[in-house]
Amino acid sequence: MLDRRRFIVSAAASCAVGVLPETAAAVGEEWRNRQPGMAYQKLGRTGFMISRMVMGGNTIAPTNYEHVLLAMDMGLNYLDTAPAYGSGKSEEGYAQVLKARPRDSFFLNTKVSPWDLNRNRLYKDIFDSLPETEQKKVRHAAQGYIEKARIFEPDYVGDYFRGQRGEVEAAALSNAIAEKYGEKLDRGKNYRQIILDSVHASLGRLGTDHVDILMCPHGASTPAELRNYPEILEAFEILKKQGKVRHLGVSAHSDPAGILRAAVEQKHYSVAMVAYNVVNHRFVDTALKAAHDAGLGVIAMKVARPVWGARRDGRQADPRRLAMIERAFPGPLKAPQKAYAWALRNRRLPAVISELINAELVKENVPLATGNAAPA
Repeated sequence: MLDRRRFIVSAAASCAVGVLPETAAAVGEEWRNRQPGMAYQKLGRTGFMISRMVMGGNTIAPTNYEHVLLAMDMGLNYLDTAPAYGSGKSEEGYAQVLKARPRDSFFLNTKVSPWDLNRNRLYKDIFDSLPETEQKKVRHAAQGYIEKARIFEPDYVGDYFRGQRGEVEAAALSNAIAEKYGEKLDRGKNYRQIILDSVHASLGRLGTDHVDILMCPHGASTPAELRNYPEILEAFEILKKQGKVRHLGVSAHSDPAGILRAAVEQKHYSVAMVAYNVVNHRFVDTALKAAHDAGLGVIAMKVARPVWGARRDGRQADPRRLAMIERAFPGPLKAPQKAYAWALRNRRLPAVISELINAELVKENVPLATGNAAPA
């Protein structure tokens, strides 16, 4: 018989996701590591049937990866990483997973972490060279954009980490400078080549010849980062022809609705990983529906961060936000688990991503995405 904790988790999972039918794979579906009990859903136009909870890679390292294998034994089949995570240690950690499990037993994404950092640094150099009167105009334009887009409304921006608002301000400043001074930069070198170099380095650290999804920008803060840089698509097409990447995606903490709309509009994006949770969903739901209808696969991130009471930066969860998840998903689960279970009820979300930092969290969180809910 299941112990009480497992019964509670399984019951919540039943309410959250149900059981997907075990029918033969339809045309366009690609299955990996299919395990009894885990719920899977198609990731938009990729056709990837991914586990409804996927593995966040921020804390993965060569000395911290064995819990990934445990999660895979439970049916998880999608691994997320980026060069910025642990300064490459995450990708090196997943290289150990690749040695332990066949490459075709999971889907793998990485990101182009240097892209936005490089863009913002270059435009900041241009900004610093401008006379004060011109700097004032640029600042005004950037601030006007932020205010018009309402990005800093507290329940929309989320404030998931210190420095998030600074990232948005830097991106908006870069956009304003690019409109007038963008021709000063070597676009091929600073936009296209940096993607090619980043992927080459990532594949080396991962010890594989390809990733299933490449996300660029990594952490987009404004829709302009998707709309105004054809070099992203140019680099993606080169890499795709070389067999190094299969689909293009984007990730975003800030302005998730704007990013989803831009990804749908651009058409070459197949996947978006964006902040979506019980606090910000009213700002995002309309764009999420449009993304789903357009075949854009959406993975929800920062699902539990607003109600997480032991944050690495020392801040505690906002009691008002805790009350929001309690109303939305009452019951005995921990607040972060309730947040995941709440999001998993939304069938427009193929999956949620969880930073499963150890075996304990794997055992607590992964069952939320299973369909094996009946107590023994």
